[in-house]
Amino acid sequence: MFGLLFFILFTPGVSEFLCTSPDLEMSYTFCDSTAHAFMFNLTPCNIMNTDVWKATLKWIPRSDITFLQIVFSIWNDGSKVFHWKELLCSGTDDEYSVCETLKGETLVEEFDVKGLRTKFPKGNYNVVVQGFTDDSENNMVICLNFTMIVKQDAY
Repeated sequence: MFGLLFFILFTPGVSEFLCTSPDLEMSYTFCDSTAHAFMFNLTPCNIMNTDVWKATLKWIPRSDITFLQIVFSIWNDGSKVFHWKELLCSGTDDEYSVCETLKGETLVEEFDVKGLRTKFPKGNYNVVVQGFTDDSENNMVICLNFTMIVKQDAY
């Protein structure tokens, strides 16, 4: 029953189906119209009773990554239900391998995504993940818009 979430993103504006399981369905598109070289793999493709997902990221950024702030927002029925910002790279003593990646270099990283602290009720969600190379959030280096359909309540 455990599916595989895998995608390679090269085509702007095209929605791609990612995965399906009895409790989850996901697809994605880029927020902008620029082509990207990006791959993401996440297992398992389910949301119920999952504490840790295994993730692999392969990305060729379009600019140097000395500063990187991630903004993660979840929307349900037009309302923002979650918003989180995390500074991954500050340019000084950074611990993540994405930091100091140069424009055109291929970044490959494997990591765990810790399980949900919030159980999502059945419904349709938009998950927007944005990466900025400045703290004013003016220079967006990547933006992904996931559609997440939770097929059953977690209760």
